[in-house]
Amino acid sequence: MNLLRASGIRRTYGSLQVLKGIDLEVEKGEVVAIVGPSGAGKSTFLHILGTLDRPEQGQVFIEDINVFTQKDKDLAQFRNEKIGFIFQFHNLLAEFTALENACMPGYINGSMNEKDILARGRELLEMLGLADRANHLPSQLSGGEQQRVAVARALLNKPSIVLADEPSGNLDSHNALELHQLFFKLRDDFGQTFVIVTHNEDLALMADRRLVMQDGFMQP
Repeated sequence: MNLLRASGIRRTYGSLQVLKGIDLEVEKGEVVAIVGPSGAGKSTFLHILGTLDRPEQGQVFIEDINVFTQKDKDLAQFRNEKIGFIFQFHNLLAEFTALENACMPGYINGSMNEKDILARGRELLEMLGLADRANHLPSQLSGGEQQRVAVARALLNKPSIVLADEPSGNLDSHNALELHQLFFKLRDDFGQTFVIVTHNEDLALMADRRLVMQDGFMQP
């Protein structure tokens, strides 16, 4: 069953045609890696899949919902509930602890009480080997630990799909490998679905599918 389906995605910036009609189908529990040269449109495409940007043409379906037919407020709620994001730069809030950062999507969602949000955050940090770092600020964590907090944050609302944009691009080789292995453990243990934009060929080759984006098109 297709969890995500994108068809005919086109996007231009000024006179530059970045995406020239891209199709993609992703099944539940699949890990898909998208590679390609810088400037090929990988991040632009990922942002459209995540509803952070809109295509000029084309449609995106997540769990059979045509996402861009929703009003902005409904789309923001859908994004918060259904999509997790992991970026190259973890974007943790410096004044909040690891646990508080992990819990942010739950507070934004508003459907769980604080006790349940904190319990979910602690559960994730423990699963990610960060139970003893829950009350540390980002500045007190290593780069790998900060990125694992970002993973916990992405998973807090039990999203249908996680979109990752160069998630290991800011990590050394050891921490990058640990993060990559974590993605596949989450897939194997919980059926989590990932679409990952990466320049890391080791990660791309681990994926169920490695797709190449070049000159505005997607190639298998």
